[in-house]
Amino acid sequence: MTRILTIKLSLLLLLCATNVSQAQDFESRRQQYIDSSFTNPNEHSIVIQAYEGIAVDQQILDDIYAEITTRSTIDFAIVQLVRVMMLSNGAFDAEMIPVLNSVPYWINNYDTIRGYWTENHMIMWMSSDWIMHEYTGRAIDASLEQRLKHYLNLKINYGFYEYFSSTYSPYCLSGLLNLADFAQDQEIKTLAIAASKRLMKDLLMMTNDQGVFYPAAGRNYPGKYESAHGQNHSSIIWLLTGLGPAPSDATHCGGFLASTSVDFSEAADSWVSELDTVYHIGHSLEEGFVINQNLTPLDRTIFQWSSGGYFNPEVIMETVSLLVDSNMWNHVDFELIRPLAGFAIEAYPGLAEGLSVASKSSLNSEANIAIFKNQSVTLCSSQDLWKGKLGFQQWPVAANSGTSAVYTGSGRVEADWQNRNPENSNYHLPYVEQSHNVALTMYRPEPMTPILPFGNNQQVALYWVDADYDEIVEDGLWLIGREAEGYVAVRRSCTDYIDGVRACETDAGQTWVFVVGNESMYGSFSNFQNLVSQSQFEETWSINTNGDSVYYASIQFDTTALDYEWGPLVNTGIEEASENGSFRMWPNPATETVTIDLGEFEKSVVISVVNNLGQVVYSKNVSTAQNQFSLPISNWSEGIYSVTIRDKNKVATQRLVKQ
Repeated sequence: MTRILTIKLSLLLLLCATNVSQAQDFESRRQQYIDSSFTNPNEHSIVIQAYEGIAVDQQILDDIYAEITTRSTIDFAIVQLVRVMMLSNGAFDAEMIPVLNSVPYWINNYDTIRGYWTENHMIMWMSSDWIMHEYTGRAIDASLEQRLKHYLNLKINYGFYEYFSSTYSPYCLSGLLNLADFAQDQEIKTLAIAASKRLMKDLLMMTNDQGVFYPAAGRNYPGKYESAHGQNHSSIIWLLTGLGPAPSDATHCGGFLASTSVDFSEAADSWVSELDTVYHIGHSLEEGFVINQNLTPLDRTIFQWSSGGYFNPEVIMETVSLLVDSNMWNHVDFELIRPLAGFAIEAYPGLAEGLSVASKSSLNSEANIAIFKNQSVTLCSSQDLWKGKLGFQQWPVAANSGTSAVYTGSGRVEADWQNRNPENSNYHLPYVEQSHNVALTMYRPEPMTPILPFGNNQQVALYWVDADYDEIVEDGLWLIGREAEGYVAVRRSCTDYIDGVRACETDAGQTWVFVVGNESMYGSFSNFQNLVSQSQFEETWSINTNGDSVYYASIQFDTTALDYEWGPLVNTGIEEASENGSFRMWPNPATETVTIDLGEFEKSVVISVVNNLGQVVYSKNVSTAQNQFSLPISNWSEGIYSVTIRDKNKVATQRLVKQ
């Protein structure tokens, strides 16, 4: 017994010593960061200046004040002003409070520039609103407290929709840390701390041993993959772990992290140099209806938007209603769907379904992310995310040999990758399947309707920076590179160049393969090359019994084998016939009875109906012997319903409007 107690005491003392050491390391880095921000001051230094109690650059504050009502992303600056105000013990109250009270903090009529509905903007607006309310007594809308707590619980329990985003995660952090440091409501403070810690753990999950973060991401920009260090998120990684070079000046999120009282040692301890896993994040859209059911109708719609559910057929009626009620068709965020303004309300479900190549893939509420990390090399991909459909800042696959990103992007080729459309970096998303350090990446674009301004572009380009590698070898379609002890290989679909960029063009489909490794995994670079040369790749097109084309590809690398058969495309919104079906339903909208054609289904089906709160209002086993079924709806409330039909082979869902 004495021996056990001695062991426990020794472990406790070791743990305490480790925590003390980590805390000291963070404090040392914090001070170094502060010193650098003073040596090389910039517009982000104002938070550090307020934290240190020295004069805050008034010109920078005045510049922010001047654009407070006109800048579309002014919430980025508002969170900084709130932090400066709270750190300055009232010194800026007289000048800041009137300025901060001059803008709306939530969705409002005729607003055409400010966005409140993606999760980074949501938390910056809501946290600023809440802090101003507590600090100044300013009135808030009746749903803010519920909405804010709901947001925080949602992120703690399900994670961030803009997962692994080096673009947006830092701004989420700034909103969360203002609440964590300054909220008077203890529940909100506690929730904000927990949400910020989850966000930081996610960030470090895909960070390699050199402090480089090149992930597959829910939303991201090309520029985040061009520089390994010196970016907004890089300062977070360095402050938490010491990985990578020390920042030379202040960044937006670095100033927040360097001035926080939150203990992130647990998040820092979560970093590991090796990882091989599939990380599930989020929830389905249908689950979201239940999760958000207790919110006000307005807030429910905004939370659907925050998960990418804008023009999705499941939520289109709520979207159009809000755009009409708030007169926001001319908002900059809705430019893509503005040509659809003015249609009769009953036409929108059909329009959304017909435009499913874009309307469905904006949804970003759920993902399975394969992660492989071994010291300096990483490979990350979003598994089977809206294959063939239009991308909305989604980053489906990314590899890293150490400090250089490697990835593919579909759509018009640009010599400068940052000239690609930042909203739609992929004109069509690939099917990606990853096992360990190998990823099979197949492109097969769905037909793009002329209504959308993208065209049916079949090009796929490879981002690969020759200058970053110590050695490059080309072996047929394989391109193999070594960066120090890190290796990466890409099997291209062709060896062509378009506008000086490695890229391929096809009118059907194309497959690319990514493999990463290093010296500890494979020994010498030549041994890695030999394994690449010995790999077995197959790609075929065939015609099934219905006369439809089927696309198949496979890769066998070392002991890892991957393959996928991409079934026929059918224009029912457009889904795979092997997995989904369609059905006719009329009239729609309806008041009394709806007739459903069951001719496409097997002998027996289950018909279920869910309202816009996620509640099942009807469910019945039905024989298809009569081919048609009459669904009684006269006692239902007016609104939007989802009608789902399942047989043993397929499931199909359509929207029903009850008038």
